[in-house]
Amino acid sequence: MIEESESSSDQRRADPDEHGRSESALLGDLIDLVVIVPTYNERENLPQLVASVIALGDRVRLVIVDDNSPDGTGALADRLAEHHPGRIDVLHRTGKQGLGTAYVAGFHHVLAGPAGLIATMDADLSHPVDRLPALVAAAADGGDLVLGSRYVVGGTTVGWPLPRRVLSRFGGLYARTVLGLPLYDLTGGFKVYRREALARLDLDHLRADGYGFQIETTWQVIQNGGRVVEVPIIFHDRVAGASKLSRHIVLEAALLVWQLRLERLWTRVAGWFNRGKTPAR
Repeated sequence: MIEESESSSDQRRADPDEHGRSESALLGDLIDLVVIVPTYNERENLPQLVASVIALGDRVRLVIVDDNSPDGTGALADRLAEHHPGRIDVLHRTGKQGLGTAYVAGFHHVLAGPAGLIATMDADLSHPVDRLPALVAAAADGGDLVLGSRYVVGGTTVGWPLPRRVLSRFGGLYARTVLGLPLYDLTGGFKVYRREALARLDLDHLRADGYGFQIETTWQVIQNGGRVVEVPIIFHDRVAGASKLSRHIVLEAALLVWQLRLERLWTRVAGWFNRGKTPAR
């Protein structure tokens, strides 16, 4: 079984802290937060998402990474950036290159600036913006990576058909079991990273996309000694646009978890072997 690093599946509620401040108020006290949002054909959803995130506070900014959406999402993002000067950066890519590479592009862009906290969210309004302060508060309490979790107490999904709920639940349990991690929602994309934890990821050598990308990044944070915390969220199925889930994404994640486990096992075996070797005379 894979050795667990100092991670945690702690849960935090949206209650005032010991000084009586609400989690929302903490957004104004912390180092700048940047929210990365990949987009592909999300024109119908983007204005509402941007308005909700911008309303959280003056120190919250967005990076929108658009893959040349045929529906004009990229052009709309540019107009929103003009309407909110200094609050939104838009990265335009030449075509649909996948969720994982979009996040990596956003990560590199954000790490070139001063942001202390970096969030990731879907553009389809499935991730509740009003829970972002709770994730930020958990990071302020020492979480190197905070997961918005559908599967801890207080979390759930709304609007998914039964087959999709079963697939998601099974995928999380499968990854948790194979990797030996005490986390319940390894496939979700609603996250907050501390800058230091994100900077330690080997971003240019991440292999996966979709579900697999979320598993791989969380795994790397843990292997680097980071503390991972889960905060309950209510996940709502998209109301506009089409899901990007595919069989390829599911299969990639299913194979990835075994690759990660075997790599970890090989590293440990190699370490034991090297410690037992006697230097040549």
